[in-house]
Amino acid sequence: MDSNRGQNGIQLLLAAEQEAQSIVNAARNEKMARLKQAKDEAEKEVAAFRAQMELEFQQKVTESSGDSGANVKRLEKETAAKIDNLKAEASRISQDVVHMLLKHVTTIKN
Repeated sequence: MDSNRGQNGIQLLLAAEQEAQSIVNAARNEKMARLKQAKDEAEKEVAAFRAQMELEFQQKVTESSGDSGANVKRLEKETAAKIDNLKAEASRISQDVVHMLLKHVTTIKN
């Protein structure tokens, strides 16, 4: 009878060990599934963030390239205005410069 009881005890321990192993395996599989799900969600978030950043970048590139045409026109206008100003100033003082040069060329020093 004692041997029967010992056999039953061993059988109970083996059954408990198998049950514990199945519980551990189930928990491990559940953990792996959660990790995979978290990884997939993180990849989706990264992809969405990357797409948003790319869109913002493209918008800024479009805005800045659109501005470059406006900047070129603005600079052309400013340059033309400065050239006109220099021409007007040169016209205004050209007679004075000619007289000053003639005076220095024709003046005789001893």
